Amino acid sequence: MAPRPEPLERQSVATAGRWEHPHLREEPAELQSRAALATCSRRKKVVFLTRSKEFDAHDMAKHPLAEVFGFPINNHSKKAVRQREKRLCPFNNKVPNCTKDKASDPLGVCSVFEGDSVAITCPIRFRENWLIAEDAAAFFFPPKTKWTSLVEVRLNDKHGNSAGNIDIVLVAYDEKGKVIDFGSCEVQAVYISGNIREPFEHYMENPARNSKMDWMGQPNYPRPDYLSSSRKRLAPQLLFKGGIFKEWGKKQAVAIHRGFYETLPKMAEVDKAKAELAWLIYDLKYDKGKNLYQLTRSQIVYTSFQAALLRLTTSEAGPVERFVEQLQSKLNEKLENSPDAPSLTDIIVTE
Repeated sequence: MAPRPEPLERQSVATAGRWEHPHLREEPAELQSRAALATCSRRKKVVFLTRSKEFDAHDMAKHPLAEVFGFPINNHSKKAVRQREKRLCPFNNKVPNCTKDKASDPLGVCSVFEGDSVAITCPIRFRENWLIAEDAAAFFFPPKTKWTSLVEVRLNDKHGNSAGNIDIVLVAYDEKGKVIDFGSCEVQAVYISGNIREPFEHYMENPARNSKMDWMGQPNYPRPDYLSSSRKRLAPQLLFKGGIFKEWGKKQAVAIHRGFYETLPKMAEVDKAKAELAWLIYDLKYDKGKNLYQLTRSQIVYTSFQAALLRLTTSEAGPVERFVEQLQSKLNEKLENSPDAPSLTDIIVTE
């Protein structure tokens, strides 16, 4: 276990009015001195916070935890305390409790800091107020269609073999309750590289004290791993499950947060009426008054299915000369370090 970090040392400056950092709601008088101003001004990135400006997570957050059990880690309201004590999920999980990682000891991290933004690490986090279902239904069905959502629906291929579970299937039905149409919505949270459980468990030992922890410099500091997330999850899901829906002629949607989407190759957009696939892109916006993050629609991008899949699964080739140089270097190393090659007579066995 890594040594416990010391409390966070505040590095930014408060201007007139209340201290506005959403994760440090004190008014440290010492940071208003000229000495503190001089210290901050020497930093590579200087942030002056006012009532109207949000904090800069890169400068302020010295730990990776943006939300734990649905709340910022410095939110000590009765509701937030209850969520943590009971390990509850406020985002429409299939059961009241958080079940991430393991039900008996859930990893209740909904999102993490990434530079000056927040990355969603739990797919259930996207279910806040069922905004993703509303946006997907607006793409799948005509206005005023009756529809509902079904979660974790098993999908089989032609041979009865499982192609996986679909995160959310939106089903349109008529007055008699008969299915008349449907579409799929896959939810893409981001994988984490590094160890997120250690800072989570440290925080949970004493949330009131450890909400100001400094985890910088700890081994295996957790960060979003967008490359693995797209290659190991997003692309295979579109290839196997998405391919079946494409063959059926059914529309599909992918819910994703903006930081993740911006790491993907740029895809050719089409008109909504001609689209087969909708990318539902969201942000987590901080509400200072409530000390909460709220899921907010950022953008919807419409594409064809095949073109998007090809773009995601095709690597862009660099200059072939670089690869030849690498081959030449390895060949030179092998020839220099290898014994003399055997001659034909050395390997012919004679009686």
